[in-house]
Amino acid sequence: MAEAQASYDVVVAGAGNAALCAALSAREQGARVLVLEKAPPEERGGNSTFTAGGFRFVHDGLEDLRRDVLVDLSEEEAKRIYIPPQPADRFLEDLLRVTEGLTTEELANILIRRSRETIVWMRSKGVRFIPMFGRQSYVVNGIHHFYGGVNIEAVGGGWGLVDFLVKAAERDGIEIRYETGLRRLLQDRQGRVVGVEVFGPGGYEEIRARAVVLACGGFEANPEMRVRYLGPGWELCRVRGTRHNTGEGLRAALEIGAQPYGGWSTCHAVQWDISAPPFGDRQVLDNFQKHSYPLGIIVNLNGERFVDEGADYRNHTYARYGREVMKQPQRTAVQIFDAKTIGLLRDEYRIRQVTKATADTIEGLARALDINPEGLARTVREFNAACRPGDFNPAILDGKRTEGITPPKSNWALPIDEPPFTGFVVTCGITFTFGGLRINTRGEVQDVTDRSIPGLYAAGELVGGIFYQNYLGGAGLMSGAVFGRLSGASAGRYARAQG
Repeated sequence: MAEAQASYDVVVAGAGNAALCAALSAREQGARVLVLEKAPPEERGGNSTFTAGGFRFVHDGLEDLRRDVLVDLSEEEAKRIYIPPQPADRFLEDLLRVTEGLTTEELANILIRRSRETIVWMRSKGVRFIPMFGRQSYVVNGIHHFYGGVNIEAVGGGWGLVDFLVKAAERDGIEIRYETGLRRLLQDRQGRVVGVEVFGPGGYEEIRARAVVLACGGFEANPEMRVRYLGPGWELCRVRGTRHNTGEGLRAALEIGAQPYGGWSTCHAVQWDISAPPFGDRQVLDNFQKHSYPLGIIVNLNGERFVDEGADYRNHTYARYGREVMKQPQRTAVQIFDAKTIGLLRDEYRIRQVTKATADTIEGLARALDINPEGLARTVREFNAACRPGDFNPAILDGKRTEGITPPKSNWALPIDEPPFTGFVVTCGITFTFGGLRINTRGEVQDVTDRSIPGLYAAGELVGGIFYQNYLGGAGLMSGAVFGRLSGASAGRYARAQG
């Protein structure tokens, strides 16, 4: 293919958190940047829009955060908050634990080391942050005690995050082209990426660029790819987020010899209301999720428990328990709570679009929800008898556990014995896929011989090697922002050097 004068210095495929951070970072290098958004304007933002906007990053506690992150927090608000420090070694320890030691430590160290400075950089771009009061804290003696390591969110959640970043891009003169999706990467005879072929309202078009950043998500919205890589039955799961993440960026890179990397057979999948639509709802957003399960028990339609609901903080287990629901009869489970804990459930349990039933007896609840009554009654009876004494505290790993049953409940094990009893029906909702492309410490995509593909960079969901088997709450958006900023800066410098 003949070389031509580049129309842009950097083209970024995608318009979510990672992509917009890449575009802003490339612009800081003086690059002329084009952002390609496959979706129309009203569906912009990829999966980022459907998140709670929460970030996990290194900090020394509330007073440290108030210096340059939570700058809008008043003295009165600060007096009613306790946010524990998040040191780098704990971040790494938690990430290694949930990924069974498989995370690529070179990438993990970049993520962790650059996490705080990236949050401050985002703040400088206009993104505002607040504590995650409703989802990551419990009130104990009048104080909001935050737990689990992801305690800060963008104002307005995921929608607000994307809106802040889009406005920053527009202020910086970055062009965003909607309804225009990547189809193919263009290379010259030396193997350098020199542009993209896209499909938009006017049909196919070639756009020349000196560098390309792929940040257009995984393949979670593509049922054929889900079955191919995740296994039989995965075409039947619900998609938590955008319908537009169908793997074009991954396919385009693999077609030119990029190296597949990471956990291609695993994904982030959660318990999701069984009445949710096939793809994310832009009004309800992530409120179809049901994440207060540590306060109760989870059973299948036979009335049997199948996971340790209290194995760890919710942030460390929720992204794999959706996959466990996929293994159950009819891909269905029911979360059960009694009168002691129902008032502690997160706000997502109180939306109008919820599938639930309430009864004064366990057998009555089972009949209302088509659970085997004898099986559920037996499970609850055995669970209650196995609960050990101890002080219940949902803000910490309280050690209040069961003994003598399988699976155990390792924390927060309260008997289910105070009517009325309430059950919420869930299925599996996939968030994003873990398999992706291999990058180096500059964000350059590597080929199958471990050499960089000149002019090609990646960030966000389609970076492989960070998440395997499981996921650490708040680390996804943080990874997208860190590697988006890194790859955008590298692409901008590379493009300028080519000019």
